[in-house]
Amino acid sequence: MSDGQSEKTPGLSADEEQEVSHSQPPRAAVLHEIIRYQGDQELERTLVALWWSALAAGLSMGLSLMAMGLFYARLPEGDGAQVVASIGYSAGFLAVILARQQLFTENTLTAVLPVMTAPTLANFGRLLRLWGVVLFGNLAGTLLVAWVMLELPIFDSKTDVAFLEVGRKVMKNDISQMFAKGIVSGWMIATMVWMIPSMEHAKIWIILMITYLMALGDFTHIVVGSVEVSYLVWAGDETWSRFWLEFALPTLTGNIIGGSFIFALISHAQVRSDSGKPPSRLLNDDQPQSARSRHEPK
Repeated sequence: MSDGQSEKTPGLSADEEQEVSHSQPPRAAVLHEIIRYQGDQELERTLVALWWSALAAGLSMGLSLMAMGLFYARLPEGDGAQVVASIGYSAGFLAVILARQQLFTENTLTAVLPVMTAPTLANFGRLLRLWGVVLFGNLAGTLLVAWVMLELPIFDSKTDVAFLEVGRKVMKNDISQMFAKGIVSGWMIATMVWMIPSMEHAKIWIILMITYLMALGDFTHIVVGSVEVSYLVWAGDETWSRFWLEFALPTLTGNIIGGSFIFALISHAQVRSDSGKPPSRLLNDDQPQSARSRHEPK
């Protein structure tokens, strides 16, 4: 008998021991396999399906700017306003993730793991294909929704001013700040993606917590920020050159580094260095059937 078995609490029935076993959180390797499996399914999706899902995600991200602007327009000025209005930042993420739409920063983790597991030229090509289509679709959606929010008579003047102020706050960052804050933002989104499979019942609270902290810390995100900054451009308050060179490029680079090259690499290395079964077998061998069924292809 092993030391672990000799230290069991005496008097437990077989059913109680099974309940203890089922109550254990999944191992890191199991979470890795769940996310890798999801990423592999995303890599297999058609270009048309990816495009429409990514466009829908970009449009949905307009909810974040909309909610924050509505909060700011109705709150007294001061630091306390950001504490409350930052809750609105989560609205777009909740819509995108719960609706299973394609968000670029999620794919910097899920789609990277299959490539790390099998780093072939074909897999790298699939990853670049996915990233390109999703990023283009996201940005098309954000630019469109920002134009609609500005041009159509939807909001009152006070809310319109609040939208402008949100975008101006983003553009107060210089290029190095855009990049550095983008790294933190990418890492936070990757952390959220890693947490959700083990806490499906608390998914909403995980999304709220992570994205609320992103807003409170003024961290830059390529998709939400594109709504905020493009609103300024459509309003004539900024130029497209500043949008692409001073916001989009450094923020995108930071998000990719934070989400892929830091978090995904470390998490992947942790699993690959752990002794035991290879990741490719974990989903079938270690994950309960009920959990496996939740992660079947969409």
